[in-house]
Amino acid sequence: MGRPLSAPSSSLAPLLFLTALLISVAVSGAAASRATNATVPAILIFGDSIMDTGNNNNLATIIKCNFQPYGVDFNGGPTGRFCDGKIPSDIIAEQLGIKGSVPPYLDPSLQPKDLLTGVTFASGGAGFDPITAKLVAVVSLSQQLQYFQEYIAKVKSIVGEERANFIIGNALYLVVAGSDDIANTYFTLRARSNYDIPGYTDLMSDSASNFVQVCADNSNQAAILFNSKLKSKLDSLHQMLPNSRVVYIDVYSPLLQIIQTPTKYGFEISEKGCCGTGAVEVAILCNKFTPPCPNVNAHVFWDSYHPTEKTYRVLVTELLDKYSRDLLG
Repeated sequence: MGRPLSAPSSSLAPLLFLTALLISVAVSGAAASRATNATVPAILIFGDSIMDTGNNNNLATIIKCNFQPYGVDFNGGPTGRFCDGKIPSDIIAEQLGIKGSVPPYLDPSLQPKDLLTGVTFASGGAGFDPITAKLVAVVSLSQQLQYFQEYIAKVKSIVGEERANFIIGNALYLVVAGSDDIANTYFTLRARSNYDIPGYTDLMSDSASNFVQVCADNSNQAAILFNSKLKSKLDSLHQMLPNSRVVYIDVYSPLLQIIQTPTKYGFEISEKGCCGTGAVEVAILCNKFTPPCPNVNAHVFWDSYHPTEKTYRVLVTELLDKYSRDLLG
């Protein structure tokens, strides 16, 4: 990812991107009018490493983190979460009273009861651009949707079609992706060099009607451009999908506030991650030979790419407070 806008332009400044959050809430017509304190039966998540709780663990990819020091603050240690502790998948489920953590769909030890309250299909390294996942051999968004179809069949076999339809129709659906498209596919690997920034953001918004924001000097402009295009597309989706609720949530502004004024939120360091030097360590580069900082809670970012659990909690709390009526009202 890229440097935050407030970071010093030194070689040690980490690559710090965070995709903005798009929460796509698919609800039935009856559920659309429920009160904001209504119970959400399940949470179903698609996307990238921001929401991946371990789907990459058994894949032949370098984009994984089921080893120390990842999970240093997670009960049970490293699980495949790209963080020191819990990630937004877990925190959102926890704050909505669904469950304390969200299991990965590809976990071989997944139990039937886990399916009933939701799973994550997200895979670190995935993106809206179809080639993004291929470049690093992870689960593409299209494959995640295929797994979702499997999931539906499994839930029906467990609780029957009527209850399964209720769970699927009233679940909260989260889609978080896009940063790997811009940071890796477009800017780092130059795999879409035949596109300029406007053209590439057209490709992303056309294929996903979703959104990415990137905190970096050059790529930040790409994200802002994509943001404006996505907002327009989501507005049109409201007419196309009258029985669903699709909510665009801007995480860019609150995240940027944390990065630029860390002490206001109880942080001390926002220009580098906690793992190793904080400049380049992410995934396999953040390992037992790159010990973490002594006080992870002082850092906005855990590695050179992903925020700490503390940062995620600040963001999720603020976003749920702001958007809960739109999501569940």
